Amino acid sequence: MDTDRLYRLTKEDAPKIIRILTECFREDPLYQKLIPREEVRERALPGLFRCDAEELLGSCDVFADSPEVNGLMIVDDENEPWSPLQYYTEEAYYALKADAIVAMEDWSLRTLWNFILGRKYLSGEWTDDLKDPRQLHIIYFAVRPQCRGTGLARKLMTPVLDYADSHGCAVSLETHNPRNLELYRHYGFLLFQTMRRHLDLKQYCLVRPPKGREEGLALPAAHAGGSAVPLPQAT
Repeated sequence: MDTDRLYRLTKEDAPKIIRILTECFREDPLYQKLIPREEVRERALPGLFRCDAEELLGSCDVFADSPEVNGLMIVDDENEPWSPLQYYTEEAYYALKADAIVAMEDWSLRTLWNFILGRKYLSGEWTDDLKDPRQLHIIYFAVRPQCRGTGLARKLMTPVLDYADSHGCAVSLETHNPRNLELYRHYGFLLFQTMRRHLDLKQYCLVRPPKGREEGLALPAAHAGGSAVPLPQAT
């Protein structure tokens, strides 16, 4: 994905990526369930996000609002060529690396077991059910807490959605925080499916069809009926 409206990050920006992800996700329901002990979460998250930064900087488009990185958007453009062997090899490597980090931070191995149970929550494989090769998947969308309400979210999201519309791409993402649903509704996202596997945690899988293809979104059998359902109100 190409855009001149956002600042593209490189490997030299990895510390800033780790900082903003740690700040924004330490209280996220996903990581609270995966790492329920706060002191373990504080120790483990920087290492886990270091793994993510290393992996995603090599395979995805990583954008920020500015060199200061007060807002972050990481996008996987599934229209671009990719090597299945390289992809699955790197995915396995970084999964093992993440497991080693949580095992070292919690010798009881309870956190590691949570990560094993919650592996699906950390994957975007549900987008395969969309059966649409023209997709952008937003892996991370984050704005530092002190910068929320300043327009940074719109600054990050609008270029991605404009690019998707101009290339006929659906945009997908997932969230585990129902408080985020109103924000995504505002940008035109619809609920594709809600998943609950383990850890008593819901994953909301959202998709925004490109303009002009709103009625052509392929839905799983559970949602057969021709169009995605509206997002539920946050509770």
